[in-house]
Amino acid sequence: MGTNQARLASSNTSTTFDVQLFIGGRWEKAVSGRTFDSFNPATGEKLATIQEAAPEDVDRAVRAARRAFAEGPWPRMAVAERSRILNRIAEIILQRKEELARLETLDTGKSIRESLEVDIPRAAHNFQFFADFIKHSASECFPLDDRALSYVVRQPVGVAALITPWNLPLYLTTWKVAPCLAAGNTCVVKPAELTPLTAARLAEIGQEAGLPPGVLNVIQGFGPEAAGEALTRHPDVNLISFTGETTTGRAIMAAAAPTLKRLSFELGGKGAAILFADANLDEALPIAQRAAFQNQGEVCLAGSRLLVERSIFDEVLERMTAAAKNIRLGDPLDPATEMGSLISEEHWQKVSGYVELARREGAQILCGGGRPPHLARGNFFLPTVIAGLQPNSRVCREEIFGPVVTVLPFRTDEEAVAIANDTPYGLSAVVCTSNLQRAHHVAGQLECGTVWINCWLLRDLRAPFGGFKNSGMGREGGQYSLDFFTEAKTVCVKL
Repeated sequence: MGTNQARLASSNTSTTFDVQLFIGGRWEKAVSGRTFDSFNPATGEKLATIQEAAPEDVDRAVRAARRAFAEGPWPRMAVAERSRILNRIAEIILQRKEELARLETLDTGKSIRESLEVDIPRAAHNFQFFADFIKHSASECFPLDDRALSYVVRQPVGVAALITPWNLPLYLTTWKVAPCLAAGNTCVVKPAELTPLTAARLAEIGQEAGLPPGVLNVIQGFGPEAAGEALTRHPDVNLISFTGETTTGRAIMAAAAPTLKRLSFELGGKGAAILFADANLDEALPIAQRAAFQNQGEVCLAGSRLLVERSIFDEVLERMTAAAKNIRLGDPLDPATEMGSLISEEHWQKVSGYVELARREGAQILCGGGRPPHLARGNFFLPTVIAGLQPNSRVCREEIFGPVVTVLPFRTDEEAVAIANDTPYGLSAVVCTSNLQRAHHVAGQLECGTVWINCWLLRDLRAPFGGFKNSGMGREGGQYSLDFFTEAKTVCVKL
């Protein structure tokens, strides 16, 4: 990573990094000279010193992206050549799979197994998919009798601000960068301040793969009254893609309004996993467990509310609790570990606060609810199963973003749908049933952007992804991503 190359300390278990800003194809220090530190969430040890971008640095990055768009070869490059470079990025990601997985695990606290099996392969696939998709995308043509012909030309929009979260850093950064670049735009990426490492490494990989200077810029820093806000307000930024917390989305929308920037938001979620009595529980319960606890529950698509038909409620509660107790927490770098640590002490306190709120509301904490006794340091939180709450309680309606699932009974299809929809969010849901008619009917009634039937987190990248209500605006994926990252121009020819 050039000047971002890791400095290995005397102990082979301790690694520190110096992370600079990547602007116009060069590694740069912040104009102010200010830095901030990030920490390994599983150990509390210092992980990196990061250059903190100020508005002046944001302006440098945006101007570099604007020059690359206005004067550079990228927007004018043949689609086949852009595709070749994006596929080369994917190849390098896979070649460095182990290194990137380790960085992701150090940064986030998630298990190395998760990084190796999910995050890094998906990051490469994002580039592969859009590299191929852009080559086969088509435009429309409208003949007007024999008088005229109108056809549609797709052109890149300009400079994109891509603001990414800490829970799936490389996975979701590439989900934005790949279609943005495939369409011919340039971009400035601002990763979450808690997880700077793989975004910086992606900048290096892009440079190695042949991206021209200024096409992909990466700045590091904070949000309000800092780099993030300066980026969203910058007049030379044409569009913003943001994944993160709903209140931050509202702030970005307000900041972007004066310059009428195009926006795409994937925000919070409070997904319901609905188990009907006719479901195959041997298949449905592992789905529900994954939806509740994968990635420490730090997933916007998590099935953090498990709705269970009354006749099987006791059995499901018992089996779900037993499964949660058997999840192996430990050193995230140990391949045997199934669940790592939460992202920070502050987030640990937030998750713990919701469990305490559930206790005050009279809930039964059937397992978990705090720190594992065998892990004295780090931000580890035991998988937690909660019963006995009302569907309208705060714990059942607000996003916790941790390994906490509330289990609620229902008696009818209508009641299940009503409970599932009783939240400000509408990102995703799961329906487990062997009745095909019921599956389609319930899916149609749920107020959310994605419904999985007898599965979870199975994604076709051609399909639209996004949320209802407070879970976001816009859709990304396949043609929906290209619609966002391009301008549609109509050319009318008189015949």
